[in-house]
Amino acid sequence: MFGPPTTVMTFADDPEKSARWWAGVLNAPVHLEVDGDSVYAWLNVSGVELGFHQADDDRNPRGGSPVVYWSVTDLDTVRGWLLDAGCRHHRGPLTVTEGRRICQLVDPFGTIIGLEGP
Repeated sequence: MFGPPTTVMTFADDPEKSARWWAGVLNAPVHLEVDGDSVYAWLNVSGVELGFHQADDDRNPRGGSPVVYWSVTDLDTVRGWLLDAGCRHHRGPLTVTEGRRICQLVDPFGTIIGLEGP
């Protein structure tokens, strides 16, 4: 059901600036997705997406923890299973790109986890 982590998402006031700093440290190119004032920046490091999302009180407050996304074989099934097990909805499911869907749940201890899959 679960595969390896696919994405570690962090939240920053300036996602592009954060990504460029990490790009310099890790010697990796920066990728940007800009939608109006919203910027998502990311690097690919050893097969894992290191993402930088705009921080806000709805998604994850400034200084919040990174969100690790787990690759799953069926997002809806695994999401339902985790909700039944005691997790609660945080955001999504969202279609990020064709064939790529994500969602976030909060476990019973307050940790936000991400799922990514079809």
